[in-house]
Amino acid sequence: MPPESQIPIAATVKRRFAVSLALFYSAVFAVSGTHLPFFPVWLKAIGVDAAWIGIINALPSLTRFTTLPQVTAFAERRHAIRAGIMISVLATAIGLAVLGLQQQPLALFLIYALTCVMWTPTTPLTDAYALRGVARYGLDYGPLRLWGSAAFAAGSLACGYLVDSIAARDLIWIIVAWAVAAVFASLLLPPLDDARRKTTETPADKGLLRDGGFWAVIASAALIQGSHAAYYIFSAINWQLQGLSGLTIAGLWTLGVVAEIVVFALSPRFALHSSSLMAIGGVSAVLRWIVTAQEPPLALLAIAQLGHGLTFGMTVVGTMNLLVQRVPSHQIARGQGYLAACSGLLGAVTSIASGAIYARIGGNLYYIMAAMAAAGAIVIWSARHRLKAQPQSEASGG
Repeated sequence: MPPESQIPIAATVKRRFAVSLALFYSAVFAVSGTHLPFFPVWLKAIGVDAAWIGIINALPSLTRFTTLPQVTAFAERRHAIRAGIMISVLATAIGLAVLGLQQQPLALFLIYALTCVMWTPTTPLTDAYALRGVARYGLDYGPLRLWGSAAFAAGSLACGYLVDSIAARDLIWIIVAWAVAAVFASLLLPPLDDARRKTTETPADKGLLRDGGFWAVIASAALIQGSHAAYYIFSAINWQLQGLSGLTIAGLWTLGVVAEIVVFALSPRFALHSSSLMAIGGVSAVLRWIVTAQEPPLALLAIAQLGHGLTFGMTVVGTMNLLVQRVPSHQIARGQGYLAACSGLLGAVTSIASGAIYARIGGNLYYIMAAMAAAGAIVIWSARHRLKAQPQSEASGG
């Protein structure tokens, strides 16, 4: 049986898939771009105290390594990744709307917990759907994914602009509006052929669990991406202490997202093996965090921020390419679930530890992040020969 990417596909079918996926990525990441920075602001505006805000905002990380793998595996077993995406975004929109009508911390906690159970699998399921399409239609992941990054930045900037013109207690409805847009965008996703019907039935996911190359990819991605924890949590705080204005800080974050978009756009031209791309991402992260820890002048800090294209974007491209190679199409959602779970677990632990460490050593926390990134680069570099020599195939069945 020829690989899916070798099956002749009409150009219009490819284009429809690419456009609909780009629209959906845009809507989904616009939700994240408004939710991530402004959900805590809304909680504070409706009178929730700091302790409850911290507890409520820990729920997404908690569901990523508890319920998320079960949801993605269930969708895969039912041959319903596309349906799972649709149900996930619909339940999220409903959950966020109900959340907006609440003010009591316990009610907010319970409703948000249920919402996160459905929301956190959305991106892994979408990536699984995307990777199946990439394999089937012979497309590149990066140019499809870049629209999500662009929408994340646009959503954050737009919501930040609106913060000055609407009451903070109404911010939740902007998040809800984007979630509703994601529901409508999900209806445009075309169905893909069921890969399981084209492969030999295999017992559960034992092939993945025994694949050392697969786990090397997962571990390396989790370590390199996890090394961004200090940046995500404390960069704005640290830069304010250094005297940078809010506009300058927003500009530095935007530089990173722009660099990430450029890397995604250029990724089809990368000639290096995907394991090398991940190693470059890890080494770049080491250099970026060491420079950032030095509290450099603004010009050098801006250059370090452009490194986000390598530390985040290059790592994502390498990871997704390796998952396409290592994981049979009928198990791709399960693979994404394992990636999200491991990244979520390490990210949660790193975030919690970072708070305690930052309180003691401040910006020197970035040196620890550099060590994490170095570990990720070493893991993937050590496994490069295995990853090059033994790729999985679509017909392998796992």
